[in-house]
Amino acid sequence: MSLLVLMTAIGINADAEHLTILTANDTHSAVMPNKSGKGGLMRWRVVMDSVRRADDNVLAVHAGDAVQGTVFFSLFRGDVEYAAIDSLGFDVYIPGNHEFDNGVDELAAHLRHVKAAKLSANYDVSGTALDGVLQPYVIKHVGGKRIAFMGINLNPKGMIADKSFVGIRYIDAETVALQLSDYLKQTGIADYVVMVSHIGHVGSPGTLNDVEIVRKSHNIDLVIGGHSHTLVDPTNSHPRSPHLVKNADGRTIAICQSGSKGEVMGKIDFDTETGKAVFSHIIIDSRLDSRIAQYTAMNKWLAPYAEQVDKKMNTRIATSEREMTSKDQRLGNWVCDAVVEVGRQLYGKDVQFSLMNRGGIRQNMPKGDVTEGDIESMLPFDNRLVVIRIKGEYLLRVFAALGVRGGDAASSAVKVVYHRNGTVRSAKINGKNVNPNEYYTLITIDYLANGGSRMGDLKYGERLFEDSEPYGKHVLEYVKQLDAQGKTIKSSNEKRMYFEAN
Repeated sequence: MSLLVLMTAIGINADAEHLTILTANDTHSAVMPNKSGKGGLMRWRVVMDSVRRADDNVLAVHAGDAVQGTVFFSLFRGDVEYAAIDSLGFDVYIPGNHEFDNGVDELAAHLRHVKAAKLSANYDVSGTALDGVLQPYVIKHVGGKRIAFMGINLNPKGMIADKSFVGIRYIDAETVALQLSDYLKQTGIADYVVMVSHIGHVGSPGTLNDVEIVRKSHNIDLVIGGHSHTLVDPTNSHPRSPHLVKNADGRTIAICQSGSKGEVMGKIDFDTETGKAVFSHIIIDSRLDSRIAQYTAMNKWLAPYAEQVDKKMNTRIATSEREMTSKDQRLGNWVCDAVVEVGRQLYGKDVQFSLMNRGGIRQNMPKGDVTEGDIESMLPFDNRLVVIRIKGEYLLRVFAALGVRGGDAASSAVKVVYHRNGTVRSAKINGKNVNPNEYYTLITIDYLANGGSRMGDLKYGERLFEDSEPYGKHVLEYVKQLDAQGKTIKSSNEKRMYFEAN
């Protein structure tokens, strides 16, 4: 199907000149309020209904990654989150990268039941289960104007496991965004074009992101973004996360994104006469709780799911000596050391070290009691452990590629130091310099073994062992073993992959 196909036009109030757009992105299965007391599906329902009662012209847009990140997804595989898209009344939705975690077929099976317009203009899904499910854009009629919402998705390479993206062809996001927005405006199909994107707000110069696309565009009038978890400040257009950006014609365009985990709802007041967009935040917190009880049917629907999750979250399995967060070294260090121990149990003592991606560690380790739900939320992905025998020259290339971000998570045998420019100063395994001509045995997950997260050269290694169970289950059992032995969860804050001192 051609990407430039006129989609169904939907009107809401042809006489109004004002449109309210409620926005969400990267809610990541945050069905219940989190440990900071923010977010929660029922609170979103209260706010969205309140806005709709006050305004006849409201559209709700979700910019992707509605799933993955809590036990709700690992237990129910999206049943709650996709149903919630309709329960909350979202009108427009684009899949993020995590929507593909359980594969194309399972995603398509869910999305067929979602009533919202499901968009992607730059994924060619012809011949897959998603064929006919996704459309490139949708037209909304408001105030006598035609507003096109087009979906723009990220490059799956290194972001989505190959096995989860089978049959889909990625088309350059920038090319499609610029060409499709021009087509929609120049042919008169649309008066305004809203880019709903899941590519990230801003990045290093030359990287593909919302800001760079807007700077090159002539006909994008508003951006509702996701992926980078950026809480864009509408009161201060900071250079590192600008809200207002000049396009190729010098026109100021608003770029909006609302953080992550459902803690904040975005609200855009859009003037259909002038095209002006004013962005603001609505904090989702306990102030709304007194109004939740009125939703009897929705509470009844959610209750059995929440009961099973509560059981997971309240079943103690171990004790942690301290909180470990993604902001320090300890959590990544602990996960990698645990994976080495698991690998030696599964394969043998030949396993020397592990490499993991910090992005795959989704929750903090709490201090004190640790539950099944804590570990499952921390390591929610359906990845398998892989033992690889790799030549030193390729291992050094992996370390060099990781220099862009100063390395990643590694076990205690690894010590890589980077120059300030990101090049490798030294790389050691078990205290010895990595020899390009020697072979090393490491354990990682299949996503990384297949080249994900800048570890493409791992593909040159020989696979000695591939497990059949999600690796989070093995780590869960390892934690239970620690507790049975009277041991606590603990880890050092030593630097294993880092930049040299100034």
